Amino acid sequence: MDIILGILAIIIVLGLAYLLSNNRKLVNYRGIGIMILAQLLITWFMFSTTIGQTIINGISAVFNKLIEFGTVGVDFILGGVVENEGGIFFFDVLLLIIFFATILSVLTYLKILPIIIKYIGGLISKITGLPRVESFNAVNSIFFGQSEALIAIRSQFHHLTANRLYIVSASAMGSVSASIVGAYMQMLPPEFVLVALPLNMFSALIIASIIAPVNVPKAEDKVDIANVTNDKSIFEAMGNGALEGGKIALIVATMLVAFIAALELVNWIIQAVFAGVTLQQILGYVLSPIGILMGIPASEVVEAGGIMGTKIVTNEFVAMLEFQDMLDRVSEKTIGIVTVFLTSFANFSSIGIIAGTVQGIDREKGGEVSRFGLKLLLGATLASILSATIAGLFI
Repeated sequence: MDIILGILAIIIVLGLAYLLSNNRKLVNYRGIGIMILAQLLITWFMFSTTIGQTIINGISAVFNKLIEFGTVGVDFILGGVVENEGGIFFFDVLLLIIFFATILSVLTYLKILPIIIKYIGGLISKITGLPRVESFNAVNSIFFGQSEALIAIRSQFHHLTANRLYIVSASAMGSVSASIVGAYMQMLPPEFVLVALPLNMFSALIIASIIAPVNVPKAEDKVDIANVTNDKSIFEAMGNGALEGGKIALIVATMLVAFIAALELVNWIIQAVFAGVTLQQILGYVLSPIGILMGIPASEVVEAGGIMGTKIVTNEFVAMLEFQDMLDRVSEKTIGIVTVFLTSFANFSSIGIIAGTVQGIDREKGGEVSRFGLKLLLGATLASILSATIAGLFI
């Protein structure tokens, strides 16, 4: 029954994307079919085979070791600060983003990441028939944040039509940055966070390619990685990476203060009118139908739907912090589905981040992103549902 419901959820998600499409005649059905098959194979391989489990455990071990290294640096600057029994979120989780951002910056300066991303993106483009820039950006968005991923293709912006701009923006919103994956893995099960990365990359491309299909001439389908970094030495790369990581940590902390406080205010207002009711509960009931189709048990779907809704209206960190408290009382299936859903930037605040970044590169195209902002969020949310549903089929 779970498999039947999951297949139905996938059909509904793809159907909604098709209804939103602005040019159904251009939809690349072959490419979409190949990407869905790739998602199913990746999820099956990672969850159901010994080799896949070994790979997940190996990647988790690498992240855990990097977290250990980062913790040494955090402990040094904290000195004699005494932490509570549960630790301090800013110190234990957010400050580690600095170290991860530093590593990414160095790997980018050494041209290791750009070359890997270029060729993986090229392979995806060749197999699916999607344009190279869009494929490169989708892979790039696994490693870098929304702004950084879009800035990496700034030299190609003059080639981007409205539909192509939608696809690259959707990839940026539907993914996460590798610099904060370590933080996610400290809050939620690492295996589900790691599987979410490739699933969300493909889901963002699938949904965006249906909503805004493109047909790009070969003369305009080029990827340039020559100017992905302006660092002149490895030490400059380390310094800039650390500064960027510190900025991200402070931005996340600031957003958490604002959104958690605003959520508390909204709940206070709601409860003044409807005693005992919270925004999370309302969102939970709204998202319950799709949650059941995704594979979440009926007894847990309202709570799980509330977490998913919280992520959409606030951000993934707020939702993950709330979901952390539920891990010991919900099933593994719910944990896996919700974790995959949460591992993306699909929320209202991302519209402003992406529009602002694009406007900084090209003012006119920034206005285009603002105009299709809500459609962008809807598409990215459908992508998260698609990824979570596919993960649920194998849990």
